[in-house]
Amino acid sequence: MAGDRAIPGEMMAIGIGTPGGPEALAPQWRPVPVPGPDEVLIKVAAAGINRPDVMQRQGKYPPPPGASDIPGLEVSGVIVAAGGSAELLVGQRVCALVAGGGYAEYAVAPAGQCLPVPDDYDLVEAAALPETLFTVWSNLFERAYVVEGDTVLVHGGTSGIGTMAISLCKLFDIAIIVTCGSDEKCEQAKAWGADHAINYRKQDYVEEVRRITGGQGVQAVLDMVGGDYVPRNIQCLAEDGRHVSIAVMGGANAEVFIPTIMSRRLTLTGSTLRPRSVAFKSLVADELMRVVWTFVEQGKLRPAVDSRFPLADAAKAHARMDAGDHFGKIVLTV
Repeated sequence: MAGDRAIPGEMMAIGIGTPGGPEALAPQWRPVPVPGPDEVLIKVAAAGINRPDVMQRQGKYPPPPGASDIPGLEVSGVIVAAGGSAELLVGQRVCALVAGGGYAEYAVAPAGQCLPVPDDYDLVEAAALPETLFTVWSNLFERAYVVEGDTVLVHGGTSGIGTMAISLCKLFDIAIIVTCGSDEKCEQAKAWGADHAINYRKQDYVEEVRRITGGQGVQAVLDMVGGDYVPRNIQCLAEDGRHVSIAVMGGANAEVFIPTIMSRRLTLTGSTLRPRSVAFKSLVADELMRVVWTFVEQGKLRPAVDSRFPLADAAKAHARMDAGDHFGKIVLTV
């Protein structure tokens, strides 16, 4: 392992005691992880908070086999040690997608899941990029293969996923309709760049999508709700439309009318990112480097950062996420 000078044996990390509310999160002392072949050790500057972290805290989403039990799926910082061919990366500023272990002073990441952070790019902002960027790109742009001129519907317009979807759609000339839970959040989403924002508490989003699209529907739906939203989402799709499920916050079961799918040639698909292989995630990172990263380097792609909390205050950060008042990403700083 190269670059291991001055690395302590222990680090502060955030562990989960008894699963439950934000109070389940508490600082602990843990051994500093050791990178394996083609892995890097990152001295963490910041870690993004995501909905799967909340589910893990609640005991509903255990880490995949071999992953750290420390929550946190994305980090930014400086590579201080590495194994195998990754040794050439020591000293680089990066942000990285990880399967766990992000809420800590040091984290291990596969080298292929790291992306370089430009010198003039805020490392705290960089920590809020990987999870939503990998998720939106692999699902909306690859799985739903949206292209310039399409119109898409994305639920949760002010979430980390929603704000990243808005940003990417604007960069690639794709019209985006989002749903939000209040007029204030609708205005925030539009100010961030959404073409249309629908308050689902006041309006029937199916009727609004039909009105906005002149009855044609959207080419793709990115859905985090599931449940009874799925048949309603299908009503929003244009012919040959694609529906991508990435979470089931509103329920795991849905009833759909199969002849509609057949006659309108619709595609229903979905994915989860965390358990995917390092090889798959590395391929996504390669595509992001080729197609998207130039916008990061030019400062044209930045995440919506709602708030920053010290690592030791992870419980307070989760309480803010649970309250549902945030816009974009909540980040822990180290």
